Amino acid sequence: MVAWTDYKSEAKSRGALALELYVALSTPAKTPQDVKAALPDHLAYQADLERAGALAFAGPMSDESGDHMQGMGMIIYRADSLAAAQVLAENDPMHKSGARSFVLRRWMINEGSLNLSIGLSTAHVSLT
Repeated sequence: MVAWTDYKSEAKSRGALALELYVALSTPAKTPQDVKAALPDHLAYQADLERAGALAFAGPMSDESGDHMQGMGMIIYRADSLAAAQVLAENDPMHKSGARSFVLRRWMINEGSLNLSIGLSTAHVSLT
């Protein structure tokens, strides 16, 4: 097994982005009613993290067929370390209340693209 820091250095040396983010896979741990009860505080917390620059992406995931809402979610944090990301995930009201549990992993972004379109006169923004 290769050490994470060694792999990250190797990726950078071959020209990869090697941007390190942190992914929390969040799954229901209590009833749907408990999850719904924690939702307003969870969304407010995520909005605060987004404003602070600590939330890269977040949202629900489908089941394996892609046809149904499963209840699993993915939250991608920007943080200085795995420990700092752990604190962000633990302080999420959804996790703090026990309505959901999470598994946290480092994620290295090496390849891909983002397209951002901003309409200056229409104030329309799209991300693809």
